Amino acid sequence: MKRIIYIILCVCGGTPLFAQTTKELQVDGIKVIFKKTEKSVATVNLCIRGGAANITEAQQGLEPLALRTALNGGTASVNKDALSAELEKLGTEFSAGAKNDFTFMTMTCLRDNWDRSWALFSDAVLHPAMDEGEFKLERDRMVSGAKQLEADPDQYLRILAAQQLFAGTDYAKRVNGVPETLEKLTLADAKDFYKKLLGKQRIYLVVVGNLDEKDIVSKVKSTLAALPSGEAPRKPTAAAIKPGVNVSDRQLATNYIIGFGNAPKYYSPDGPLFQFAMSILYDRYFVELRTKRSLSYAPAAGYNNAFIETPAAQLYITTVDPKQSLEVMTAIINDVKENGFKPKEIENKKKSYLTNYYMTNQSSGAQANVMSTCEASGNWRIFDEINTRIGQVKTEDVNRVFGNYLNEVQWTYLGNKDKVAESDFKQPAPAKLPASNVKKPKD
Repeated sequence: MKRIIYIILCVCGGTPLFAQTTKELQVDGIKVIFKKTEKSVATVNLCIRGGAANITEAQQGLEPLALRTALNGGTASVNKDALSAELEKLGTEFSAGAKNDFTFMTMTCLRDNWDRSWALFSDAVLHPAMDEGEFKLERDRMVSGAKQLEADPDQYLRILAAQQLFAGTDYAKRVNGVPETLEKLTLADAKDFYKKLLGKQRIYLVVVGNLDEKDIVSKVKSTLAALPSGEAPRKPTAAAIKPGVNVSDRQLATNYIIGFGNAPKYYSPDGPLFQFAMSILYDRYFVELRTKRSLSYAPAAGYNNAFIETPAAQLYITTVDPKQSLEVMTAIINDVKENGFKPKEIENKKKSYLTNYYMTNQSSGAQANVMSTCEASGNWRIFDEINTRIGQVKTEDVNRVFGNYLNEVQWTYLGNKDKVAESDFKQPAPAKLPASNVKKPKD
């Protein structure tokens, strides 16, 4: 409780908890974003730009599969068992994953074990063993995970929505793979892909912890600086969101609905502002759809930055009454577009919004992950600037961005098709033009 009170006091007092402590360094052609903290745990994210743009349809899942095989299977000089035993003794963890715009290899360790942990991590990145046994183990795990996603209606809804939104673009590819592509990938594919992937033009490093800047520079110079320049990354191709409806019939206890509308890019001046506006819409959805009408246990609205080149306003609900839910969801949006958010609503939201932001980003790992995404979005500094940006928010600005962007929605429905008609999936009312100050000429 003391920690929560401390955070709230800092936020309310306008003290930027994260500001003034982050630096961007260039180390032999590698961008390093270093955030010095007082925490005893340090996190390193080695990020690789490109994501869905790096793979073909037949290679879906190959990039995270290659990274996990490299990171978890031992090195040329330390076998897997010995590496796992030492990591366990140190309390150090390795992991790797994929997002639609970048992939990452992560190391988290205690500050006291930083030197040895970095030595093991950089050795795994630069000299991975990549043997057949580890490859098959990682591939089987990913195949199992991909099958589970399709069996989970909540996850499958999002897969359907992405396929609908991004057909014909890079974002239609699933970076973590589908069973059909994963099962055909070979160790030779992974080795060849990994060899070409890591290059200075593609990577950047995010480091968070109570570490010394000179020591980080020295370590990068003596390890990752040996990487080749490599090829420059390409951004994933994307498409603007257009109004539409996709209904998939599945007999379920409840019906799942998700809607995506256009939104500003996160690094633009309107990005954090729109995210703030969607958080207020979330509150209105919760009160009206859950508290007042009991239409859903978990209605939601938010800013979805999972596809960085096409960020989206996201509307979501699970419900046994989809017709009424859709009507209310659209009516709430139209009410905001007609009457705007209230000044008191904006001021009250600022404090809870920032408190939640800081509370969810307390750990070094959370901070590294958010900064990694901010950098992939175009500017890591957004992470440090959020306090100032939200603190200066004005009611008219929030209403402007909400009205300008959330005009069209592409809906995806998974459930009993007899409970809805296409006409139930309405579009928000067009934004009204502001009154003109130009006087009409006299006749």
